[in-house]
Amino acid sequence: MDTPLTFHSRFSRAELDAQYDLRAGRPDYDVTVIPDWIARSEAARAELGGQLDVRYGDGPKQLLDVFTCGKPDAPTLFYIHGGYWQRGDKSVYSFLASPFVAAGVNVVVVGYDLCPSVSITRISAEMREAIAFVWRNANDLGLSTDHFTVMGHSAGGHLTQMMMATDWPAYGHDLPSDLIKSGIPVSPLSYLEPVRLTVLNDGLHMDPEEAHAQSPMTQHPPLTDAPQMVVVGAAETDEFHRQAQMYVDAFATQDRMITTYVVPDVDHFDELNVLADPDSPFFQKTCAMLGKGI
Repeated sequence: MDTPLTFHSRFSRAELDAQYDLRAGRPDYDVTVIPDWIARSEAARAELGGQLDVRYGDGPKQLLDVFTCGKPDAPTLFYIHGGYWQRGDKSVYSFLASPFVAAGVNVVVVGYDLCPSVSITRISAEMREAIAFVWRNANDLGLSTDHFTVMGHSAGGHLTQMMMATDWPAYGHDLPSDLIKSGIPVSPLSYLEPVRLTVLNDGLHMDPEEAHAQSPMTQHPPLTDAPQMVVVGAAETDEFHRQAQMYVDAFATQDRMITTYVVPDVDHFDELNVLADPDSPFFQKTCAMLGKGI
C-alpha cells in the first residue's frame, strides 16, 4: 500500500492532474451536467417539500435538508456531496432524494463549509456535527435513529469513510457505537497524498501532514463492522479505481463486509444519474444496504 512516505506517482504532473481533475474531462459539466441536476433538484424540492436549510452548526453552509417518506420506522440515508471539498452545494443534489423517498427511505442531504475558507480537517468535524445533530434531534425531524446509512460521492466518499472511522461514544457520551448501520462511499478519495500533488490542491491548501492525518488509509480505519459498499464507475480513471479498491483490500474482513460495486459504462458524474434511476442495480443495491430490498 502506498503511504505519504512511499508514494511515487507513475504519472507526470499533467497526467496526475488528468486522473483527478475530472471536470476538465467533461466540457459539458457546467453547461449540461450541473444545470440538469439543479433543475431536477428544484423539481424534487417542490414535489417533496421537506425541512430545508436546517442549521446544525455555526458555519455559513452548515445546513441540511430533510426529506421524509412519512413512515416513522423508515431508514435514513445521509447524502454527502462531492466537489473536492471546495465546490458544490447540497441544493444541487435534492434530485437524489426523490426515488428513495418513493421507496420508503428518509433522506438527509448535508451541506458543509468549503475550502479554502475551512480545512479538510474542519469539514470532517462538520460531518460528525451533522450526524450527531440529526441523531439527537431525530424526533423533531420525523426520523428514526434505528437505521442510519451514510453515503457520499467523491470528496463525500472520503467523508463517508471518515464517519465509519468515528468513535461515536468518544465524540459524544450520549451517542451509540453503532450509530451508523451501513456506509456507501461512492468514488471515494481514500488516500489524500496523490490529490495534494495535483492542481486541485491550489484551493485546498493541504500540506503533507494534513494529507496523512485525514486519509482513511493511513489514520482512519473503520471502527465499526457495519457493512459497506464501495462504488466506482466503470469509466472512471485508474486512480479512482485504485482509491476504491485499496480501501476494500485494506479493511474488509470476515466480520466486516466491505464489497465493491462497479457501475457499468459510466464516469464519475453519470454514476449519480444511474443512482437516481429506481430501476438500476445501483439504486437497488443501495436500497438493500438500507434494509429496503426491492
